[in-house]
Amino acid sequence: MEIFKSLNSSDAIEGFEFLDYKKWKDGYYFKLRITLKDNTVLFVKEYADEAERNYSFHWQDAENKLIIRWDNASHHRHIETYPHHKHIGGTVRESFEISLNEVLSYIEQHERI
Repeated sequence: MEIFKSLNSSDAIEGFEFLDYKKWKDGYYFKLRITLKDNTVLFVKEYADEAERNYSFHWQDAENKLIIRWDNASHHRHIETYPHHKHIGGTVRESFEISLNEVLSYIEQHERI
């Protein structure tokens, strides 16, 4: 599975745990908790089948406060990258990071790692 390549190739990851996983003929669903080397945590939820893909990457600090959440929930239509967007503080911004690889790269390059 592609996700294991992402998890094993990132220098930012201290460890990870699958909280839920389901696979069926044409799709899958999983929840994942990733502990990063700076003691922050990235919670990942992804659902995909032939018709759609829904995701959420929720990055929080050691005190459980949101740093950034990326998702593609169908709201915030004013965002140029709709439905892809990220929540930073009290703002919603466009997001070009739509996969686990891209989110981990963002964290490694722009933030605390």
